[in-house]
Amino acid sequence: MSEASAPLPSSALSVLMVASEAQPYAKTGGLADVTGALPRALARLGHAVTLVMPRYREVDAVGRAERRYTLIMGGRAFDVGLVEVVNGPLERVVFVECDELYDRDGLYELGGQDHPDNAVRFGVLARAALDYAVGLDVPPSLVHVHDWQTGLVPVLLRTRYSGQPAWRRIPSVFTIHNLAYKGLFPSTTLAELDLSAVLLSMEGLEFWQQVSFLKGGINFADSVTTVSAAYAREILTPEFGGGLEGLLVHRQHLLTGIRNGIDTETWDPRTDRHLPAPFSSSDLEGKRLAKRVLLTQYGLPVDDAAMSRPVIGMVSRMVDQKGLDLIWEARDALGSMDAAFTILGTGERRYEEMWCALAGAHPTRVGVQVGFDERMAHLIEGGADLFLMPSRFEPCGLNQMYSMRYGTVPVVRATGGLDDTVRPFDPGTGGGDGFTFREYTASAMVSALERALEVFASPVRWRGLQLAGMAKDFSWDASAAAYVQEYQQAIGRRHKTDALSRRNTGMLK
Repeated sequence: MSEASAPLPSSALSVLMVASEAQPYAKTGGLADVTGALPRALARLGHAVTLVMPRYREVDAVGRAERRYTLIMGGRAFDVGLVEVVNGPLERVVFVECDELYDRDGLYELGGQDHPDNAVRFGVLARAALDYAVGLDVPPSLVHVHDWQTGLVPVLLRTRYSGQPAWRRIPSVFTIHNLAYKGLFPSTTLAELDLSAVLLSMEGLEFWQQVSFLKGGINFADSVTTVSAAYAREILTPEFGGGLEGLLVHRQHLLTGIRNGIDTETWDPRTDRHLPAPFSSSDLEGKRLAKRVLLTQYGLPVDDAAMSRPVIGMVSRMVDQKGLDLIWEARDALGSMDAAFTILGTGERRYEEMWCALAGAHPTRVGVQVGFDERMAHLIEGGADLFLMPSRFEPCGLNQMYSMRYGTVPVVRATGGLDDTVRPFDPGTGGGDGFTFREYTASAMVSALERALEVFASPVRWRGLQLAGMAKDFSWDASAAAYVQEYQQAIGRRHKTDALSRRNTGMLK
């Protein structure tokens, strides 16, 4: 289907990656950061990656049409196009065009309501991704898929495509970025997806008499990963498992946690085009200028008193997961702190209104921008002194890593990836790179902020915290290497399973 590429070394892998969003093409959250950066990191290690994703209305990319065909699913005909964009010798993106499904506002929802045909939209994505791969001269080494939107890919591999000998040996790796989003649909959805009713079972996709794409991915993948070691442990418990903890315990031997990395080219204060001036650990003067610009952008005072008090930043989806109920409960204590707050995000209306109400009550201390703005996100990371993440749960979190790279000290709840990445300040030794609290209470959050403000008043100790965070390596290189190891284990498992199945059916003598 595409031009022949130079043969890969025998040790190199060919990865078919399927995701519902990826930077720089389409983004609603951290998933896009991961699926944008991981392919590049894998390519640096010498592996070839093809990422397949929908061509949404907002995608601005010009590529070469690889194939146009009619995809039949559930008795409906979909006009599907596959458009390939080559990003390097080992990197390419294939966009699935289907105007009926993807040429609309909102990747997953509009006005707070999910698109009613999401099951079909992402069922077509799964089918089209595998149709593309089946048409290649050489099949991929494995398929790596992300979150519920791609949970049908492992299911299809072991059902619809299992009759093709080459594909029986191709494993799938399913990464859970957030277990809270299960991809739930009515049981009648199976017919719309051309899937057997047999799959409405405990061993299939059934979750409380509904179809769960996420459960399908967990049940049918050869390897299940999630995005931090702590979160991999947490989801085995009722508190974090969301009703799937029993299944995850059952498949625990296939589960591992691999911490996300960050894109250290995009997120680098020395070269960040969104900042008013560059800065580094050896010269933080540009950070002070970023603080002044940040306050100005939010309409907050920039006099000497304002510049001397700490700015607490947040860039967050405004949803329950992010601990915003703690903010509301602690609003009086936060309003009395000698600090300013700069907030960026969008989400549930009640939380958007909450922040707007707090800004109205404290117009010289609280600045809010509802929506997402990439430039402003970088400016908050660069200009804030502290970054607050009081998450109820956090599979990995990226902002705490961005923050430390920018000398912005994180204050986080010790859960999931936040617990893995932030080392709490030790007042005895002066060690650490942030502040943490474990109990999910407003008082615990306020106490952590008060400790942070106390240390902020000591410039020497504060500089030590900043430099400790800026010295950390959160690049994708180590995480990508861990994925390669997981890929190789998944390939070994799949080959062993296939050989055993063929032996039991008399296909292998």
